[in-house]
Amino acid sequence: MPNASAGRFGRLGWLWLSVLVLVIDQASKLHFESSLTLYQQIVIIPDYFSWTLAYNTGAAFSFLAESSGWQRWLFALIAVVVSAVLVVWLKRLGRNETWLAIALSLVLGGALGNLYDRMALGHVIDFILVHWQNRWYFPAFNFADSAITVGAVMLALDMFKSKKSGEPVHD
Repeated sequence: MPNASAGRFGRLGWLWLSVLVLVIDQASKLHFESSLTLYQQIVIIPDYFSWTLAYNTGAAFSFLAESSGWQRWLFALIAVVVSAVLVVWLKRLGRNETWLAIALSLVLGGALGNLYDRMALGHVIDFILVHWQNRWYFPAFNFADSAITVGAVMLALDMFKSKKSGEPVHD
C-alpha cells in the first residue's frame, strides 16, 4: 500500500545521490586501475592505510571468489533485484523520510557501481586497503562498498529509531 504522504514520485528526487555515488565509484576505480598494477600498494598511512589494486570475482569479503564463474551472474541478478526494490521503496517514501531516502540512495548507488563492474569486467575493482602493521588486513574494498555500508548502517539506525520512538515501521 503506497504511503499517502509520498506524493506521485515519493523520494525519487534522491536518485541524484545514487548517480553521484556511481560516478565517483567508477571514476575512482578507473583512476586506480590505470595508476597501479595488480596488488601494488601505495602506503598512505604506514601500518594502517594503503591504496592497492585488487579484483574481486566474489561478493563481500571475496565470498565465493574461487567458484567457477556462475557467481558473477548470481550476484548480478541479486543486485538487479535489490536495485529494483530500492527504487520502489524510494518511490513509496513520504516527504518526512529524508534519512531513509539518503540511506536507500547510498545503497542503490553502491550496488549499481559494483553491478557495472561485475557485468562489464567480470570482477569488481577494489582499491582501499585498511590494515594493521603486516599482521592484519581487512579485505580490500571500494567507494561503492563504502556507500553500501554507510547506507546499511543508516537503515539499521532508522529501524532502531522507529522502534524506540514507538513509530510504526515504514511500509
